Amino acid sequence: MKRKNFITAAGAFLAGGWLKAAPVLHLRQNGDGVLAVPPPLKKGDCMTIVAGSGAITAAEMRPAIQQMESWGFAVRMGGSIGKKDGSFGGTDAERAADLQTALDDPHTAAIMLARGGYGLVRIIDALNFTTFRRRPKWVIGFSDATVLHSHLHTLGFASIHAKMTNSFPDVWESAEPIQRETILSIKEALSGRPMQYTALPHPQNKPGKVTGILTGGNLKILETLAGTASDINTAGKILFVEDTGEYLYSIDRMFWNLQRTGKLKNLAGLIVGGFRIKPDDPGEEFGRTLQQIVLEKTAVYNYPVCFDFPVGHQRANFALKCGVRHQLHVTPTGTTLLEKP
Repeated sequence: MKRKNFITAAGAFLAGGWLKAAPVLHLRQNGDGVLAVPPPLKKGDCMTIVAGSGAITAAEMRPAIQQMESWGFAVRMGGSIGKKDGSFGGTDAERAADLQTALDDPHTAAIMLARGGYGLVRIIDALNFTTFRRRPKWVIGFSDATVLHSHLHTLGFASIHAKMTNSFPDVWESAEPIQRETILSIKEALSGRPMQYTALPHPQNKPGKVTGILTGGNLKILETLAGTASDINTAGKILFVEDTGEYLYSIDRMFWNLQRTGKLKNLAGLIVGGFRIKPDDPGEEFGRTLQQIVLEKTAVYNYPVCFDFPVGHQRANFALKCGVRHQLHVTPTGTTLLEKP
């Protein structure tokens, strides 16, 4: 993305820290009932990294671990790191066991998925969230992590859609400003700071100002979760979507899925993030742009629509708190997404 997008964090740290004996939960109302927002992290708290999807080595994660340790967090690697079964970070049983351990571990304050790829849908039904319900913690990731974000949303827990370990720059000092800003947004989100994001205007945006719970993620995964136990309820919420490596006709089909399953009908607002579109095959040009695809499906609705928001498979991929109330304000001069108490 060539447009300059930036993030600001405002306000003081949320009151209270992560207490090992009795965590302080911040309960907020969403369309499905009371939503549990995990407590913010403080220095010394432990982050556990697991490979719930694709394989990754400890060496590949070293820059991310060093950066998060510089924030004052302790970082441990789960047992799935370094394992490989085809493209997966270990067998289904190994990845499920590692993620289950992190979900249940009383000393883990946050879980970061090591990388994306594919694999979480193969193990999501094997996970037991009984202990997590009593002691929720932040879960961080994007792409394939949309499976876990969506499932947690149906259970009533907030999570963080953000970059993972394989997105951290090898050399922090020489990284582009947008890389550093997006990585630091993870720290800000984990620290409990209210987040505010601003994007430049797009000529095909639909203006409006709304408030609602933020939810969403990878469009293809949202499509495949329809009708499952991890299917999200979007009514009254602000939905954000992003994707990569898809043909325009495939994106059109996905948006028809959102339309036919009722996910677009009662939205508060729609945020369209980064879409790395696969070029049409010669002679098979679809003939519609991404914006035309979206506006066709949303033409009958009055809610705001924002394009080119800094989220997705791109360097401008800021941390978003799924399941947390936000205000979306789309104007001719730009878009603001502001976390609300």
